[in-house]
Amino acid sequence: MNILLKSATVFDPKSTHHKKTVDVLIENGLISKIDNSINCPQNCEEINLENLTISNGWFDASVSFGEPGYEDRETIENGIQVAAKSGFTQIGLNSNCYPFTDSKSMVNYLKTKASGSPVTIYPIGSLTKKSEGKEIAELYDMQQAGAIAFNDYKKGIKNANLVKIALQYTQSFGGLVMSYPNNCNISGEGIVNEGISSTHLGLKGIPALAEELQVSRDLFLLEYTGGKLHIPTISTAKSVALIKEAKSKGLQITCSVSADHLTITDEELKSFDANYKIAPPLRTQSDVEALIEGLKEGTIDFITSDHDPIDIENKKLEFSNAIDGSIGLESLFVSLQETLGLELIIEKLTTIPQTIFGLKTSTIKEGEKANISLFTTKGTGTFTLNNILSTSTNSAYLGKKTTGKVYGTYNNGILTLA
Repeated sequence: MNILLKSATVFDPKSTHHKKTVDVLIENGLISKIDNSINCPQNCEEINLENLTISNGWFDASVSFGEPGYEDRETIENGIQVAAKSGFTQIGLNSNCYPFTDSKSMVNYLKTKASGSPVTIYPIGSLTKKSEGKEIAELYDMQQAGAIAFNDYKKGIKNANLVKIALQYTQSFGGLVMSYPNNCNISGEGIVNEGISSTHLGLKGIPALAEELQVSRDLFLLEYTGGKLHIPTISTAKSVALIKEAKSKGLQITCSVSADHLTITDEELKSFDANYKIAPPLRTQSDVEALIEGLKEGTIDFITSDHDPIDIENKKLEFSNAIDGSIGLESLFVSLQETLGLELIIEKLTTIPQTIFGLKTSTIKEGEKANISLFTTKGTGTFTLNNILSTSTNSAYLGKKTTGKVYGTYNNGILTLA
């Protein structure tokens, strides 16, 4: 599809057109011309969007859909449309399905299912077979098929020796091990952050210690073995400090944070709304401030939506019985602008995460493949059910303020508008 983006402000520090308002002509999937004013040629659609800004396509490294196995939560087909309309051109797809993504055949299935779509899917394979934490999965074969990392999604691995072996083994082919930061023995039957809010509400708490012990253990293992380790969705101030210290030692350690943990605290739990039941649990305001500072100083490498659709039968229950999880693709950009600012958001959604996962980075210049997110930084509003595109509606951000708007994406020769 050939398109002409009119009066688009480019936000790409690597581009000579950075912060300039130009016309961008895209033909056969490539950026063919960038100029102050371009006339629309034949067989080309002119796109005029109010206060349009464009950047390199956003990458979300933690997305779950459900298919196969949980299609009632989200199908791959609809999930791809949700991602594209939310500004994402590339996603890391978690092994949060059944059967688990723990083999070469499952990686191939997911890539085939998403081929020819406006969003490029990069499967994240299970670290262990069936994500049971007992035996290493087919890591090398999965990487050869296209898996970009290995993680037992939302499951802290109890066996430290298994993580040690995984870190040693993956060095032979440059694999990236991900380890979810939760010590199951400490978190026990807790369902929310242990603190003043959990005590007032009479809810079983998960102490910050459960996360920090696991982070500390994995960092000791990494220092012993070498290799590459990524810790997804950290949520406490102490975790930031531990990872900052590890980076100062030169360890190959990276980490991420979810948008919800940058914008919402455990104060929201007083409503007993199960949409606020997520993992890791929502923490305190001081934790949120430490996470934001960790992003700004570079200790935290990137942001994810941690998009996790849960069907209404498993979410609209008493708080203690509901399944953890919140969708986040639709709300990520509009929730963070006031907190982080555009420059930091784009940095944490583009070059840095792509580099960590070994993906090709692009820039907005003539001759490059068009991999573009379209949005505006203008306007405010409230995030409501009308803003949700997912099959499931379990959003922790419902009812909260938004800034800006996502228009859509252009990727793989396909324009997708919200």
